[in-house]
Amino acid sequence: MKIRDAIATDAAQISAFLQELTALGKRTNRSDEDFVLSSYINGPTKVKCAVAEDADGTILGLQSLSRATEDNIYGVTPGWGIIGTHVSPEAARRGVGRALFAANRQAAQDAGLDKIDASIGESNAEGLGYYEAMGFRTYRTPPGKICKCFDLT
Repeated sequence: MKIRDAIATDAAQISAFLQELTALGKRTNRSDEDFVLSSYINGPTKVKCAVAEDADGTILGLQSLSRATEDNIYGVTPGWGIIGTHVSPEAARRGVGRALFAANRQAAQDAGLDKIDASIGESNAEGLGYYEAMGFRTYRTPPGKICKCFDLT
């Protein structure tokens, strides 16, 4: 498995597995290519957007890290990082998320972030377990979500 920065030509593959996650009830946000490009790959507050790919170039997962700004939709403290992790259903339980977080954790440190927020749907047991295993801890619970924080200090 190789971890690298996401590029525009990855949008179709990423969109396809995000749509699979939506069909399985594991995602509620948009999943189209335009959303992938504007929110993840070319996001205006992007710190890093990494993908994991196998030897054949198939994208196994995506992890985006952005810097929270005033009035962000998640209510995250401005200046914190905001992270999102999405792993293809075919690649689940293969260490994809762990490998992606190693790259994004370093990017967060390099960008001078002190904390990273992960806002997870309260019914997303896999996501909650993943972030807990990575060292994130619950710090607030707005309706329908459990927000976890990773402290880089």
